[in-house]
Amino acid sequence: MSYQVKFHPNDSNSFLAPSSDNRIYQWDIRTGNVSQIYNHHLQAVNAVVYFDNGRKFLSSSDDKKLLVWEYDIPVPIKYIQDPEMFSIPYLGLHPSGDFIMGQSMDNSITTYKCNDVTVRPNNKKTFRGHNNSGYACQVSCSPNGKYLISGDGFGKLYIWDWKSNFLTRKLQAHDNGPCMGAIWHPLQPSWVVTCGWDGVVKLWD
Repeated sequence: MSYQVKFHPNDSNSFLAPSSDNRIYQWDIRTGNVSQIYNHHLQAVNAVVYFDNGRKFLSSSDDKKLLVWEYDIPVPIKYIQDPEMFSIPYLGLHPSGDFIMGQSMDNSITTYKCNDVTVRPNNKKTFRGHNNSGYACQVSCSPNGKYLISGDGFGKLYIWDWKSNFLTRKLQAHDNGPCMGAIWHPLQPSWVVTCGWDGVVKLWD
């Protein structure tokens, strides 16, 4: 079973699908076939995110590892692993392209500095205050990169200032379960859309 689909940013015919069998499948929609398999995680692969203009991507897994890959090459170029790391079921890219954000199961959002060479943890920029443990809540940024948003397991929506890490606002977005999705509108800078287990999609202004 696949947990996510991510189209390549520069090739609309190719997408990655991280899956429960510990693999990441690269599909070609023109042929309907798998064109590459990435198989180095030890447990289910939860999420992937492209960076470096699609030349590389990062994957996260229940094995509590992050692997850095060059696109279309099935051998990781870097392992990110620490005894204190938690599983990260969601990954997102900052609009600047310089940072990757990870929804960590220790009730925090961790960040990683990424460039054309490597990915490394950015321990000075960690966002806390929400309760997401057990839920793969989406993480996203405002189009200008100044604010970070995430839902949590109690249906709340959290907004942080990216530069200061300061929690600027929280509100009860959904009832009877978690707020799973939260994303900024790409053209209307004041609009945010959320969804939750209550079966409701909301537009916030």
